[in-house]
Amino acid sequence: GLVLGIYSSEKDEDAAQFTSAGDAFDRLVSGKLRELLSVCGPPLKKGKTRMFHGLHQDFPSVVVVGLGKKNAGVNDQENWNEGKENIRAAVAVGCRQLQDLEIPCVEVDPCGDAQAAAEGAVLGLHEYNELKQKKKPAVTPQLHGSAESEAWQKGVIYAEGQNLARYLMEAPANYITPIKFAEHIEQKLKSFSNVKVHIRPESWITTQQMGAFLSVAKGSAEPPVFLEIHYLGGANTNDPPLVFVGKGVTFDSGGISLKPSSGMDAMRADMGGAATICSTIVTAAALNLPLNIIGLAPLCENMPSGKANKPGDVVRAKNGKTIQVDNTDAEGRLLLADALCYAHNFNARAIVNAATLTGAMDVALGSAATGVFTNSSWLWSHLYEASILTGDRVWRMPLFEHYTKQVTDCPLADLSNIGKYSRAGGACTAAAFLKEFVTASHWAHLDIAGVMSNKDEVPYLRKGMAGRPTRTLVEFAARLSQDSHS
Repeated sequence: GLVLGIYSSEKDEDAAQFTSAGDAFDRLVSGKLRELLSVCGPPLKKGKTRMFHGLHQDFPSVVVVGLGKKNAGVNDQENWNEGKENIRAAVAVGCRQLQDLEIPCVEVDPCGDAQAAAEGAVLGLHEYNELKQKKKPAVTPQLHGSAESEAWQKGVIYAEGQNLARYLMEAPANYITPIKFAEHIEQKLKSFSNVKVHIRPESWITTQQMGAFLSVAKGSAEPPVFLEIHYLGGANTNDPPLVFVGKGVTFDSGGISLKPSSGMDAMRADMGGAATICSTIVTAAALNLPLNIIGLAPLCENMPSGKANKPGDVVRAKNGKTIQVDNTDAEGRLLLADALCYAHNFNARAIVNAATLTGAMDVALGSAATGVFTNSSWLWSHLYEASILTGDRVWRMPLFEHYTKQVTDCPLADLSNIGKYSRAGGACTAAAFLKEFVTASHWAHLDIAGVMSNKDEVPYLRKGMAGRPTRTLVEFAARLSQDSHS
């Protein structure tokens, strides 16, 4: 099979314009492709397709996909590169059409941006069907022509990173337990000589005095694990690392403050923060990025047992602060509090944490963008610029003192794990809570609850867990590796 791109005409009466690969193929078939397109209906709109059979013996099936306007670039209103997004979406839909025909190998037109084309193909074809007897046929997308093979390969690695996060998030919680999550990541990293993986047991967590993390874990029969990854890609292994921290609740029932049963199965993906940061490090290693990265993922389940946290309990975090647990379903911030304290041991260049933290984040932004709370404009500008390229957007949210007062005004302890005005500004009070465990001058908290899953909003992702914003974190790390500022 072959996927070819075509641009929309500027004016309706103009002939549509092929990409250079489309032009070359049209010449190969003596202009038949252009002829067929002109007679079979109106010009192709963005993201729409036409399929032709029997044009050429090497490619029995050819899908032509609409790429939108030829010179689409960065759209300031949308905060992304529209040209790249158009390519990702078009290539994904073309590849899926050929997959429906059970064609095992698809060649893809680079469409002027081979990295975006590869991302569209590899992300668009991914589906979690590990546990089904009847699986969709596997399709291998390949670059059509050889001009941009390096960029294509980079796109494949970026997309495979996001697909790893999607796999971990989608898998049932009885398949991805805390220890199985850690072992899966260890397996993915074992071929890299510059990566060390430490799977820390409960006894180690106890010696670290991570009382907040342990208070969540004790409600489950599954023992907690603290996953620590060191990727030493920098020219000097002693250079300050970028430290990623990810919330790793492999199943979140809400604990004693039990969640409603409807939709609770999706809480197998409550380790999305850990999944995205670990997948980012796997991708950084595959790209051989020249910087040092440390990944920290506190992994456990939040379950309602006789040993579970009770509303009103007070627990002590690693830095000595006491926390009143007013809602046991606000557990992610308890794990992160201890992990963020531990992150300060590494003389970090920057600390970035990711977590499916609050339903309030989904209410605020939906699935359009990841909410970013940060004390560093330098860090924000890097994340923002990275997201324009990847199309997996970020949006800056406030870290006002206004919200801090709502978590520090607490009857029994230094902090409450929920804001005193209940649901008001829930994502912001959660971020204010985390800020109480951070002294680093470059820190960002990414609340990824709204981008956790995809219904049909991102056209190049199928329905299911989204693995967002892995590519944005990879692009951010790549930019940091080129930036001498610290």
